[in-house]
Amino acid sequence: MTRLRKNDRVKVISGNNKGKEGKILKIYPAKDRVIVEGVNIIKRHTRPNQKNPQGGISQREAPIHVSNVMLVDPKAGEPTRLGVKVIEEEGGKKKRMRYGVKSGEIIVS
Repeated sequence: MTRLRKNDRVKVISGNNKGKEGKILKIYPAKDRVIVEGVNIIKRHTRPNQKNPQGGISQREAPIHVSNVMLVDPKAGEPTRLGVKVIEEEGGKKKRMRYGVKSGEIIVS
């Protein structure tokens, strides 16, 4: 299970793309992988078809393992681990909120 969500800003902490930052475009929770904008670019050779009559080589992002990325803390601007706090709202309703461990600030998605 991952605490990351779509549109979160993450930084790659290991691998060939170490140091790059981007936004999460898609999450595959069953495989523990995410697609990050502008990270892990691969080239695909495509045959001519209706959509692309020319064919050729196209570039796109490939999935990267969740353990290789860290959420960028919106307050500090540095990578941070994620925690979960249970906050009680009015009416006795409880809500789970994500927070950055470094700054302690709640992350709104």
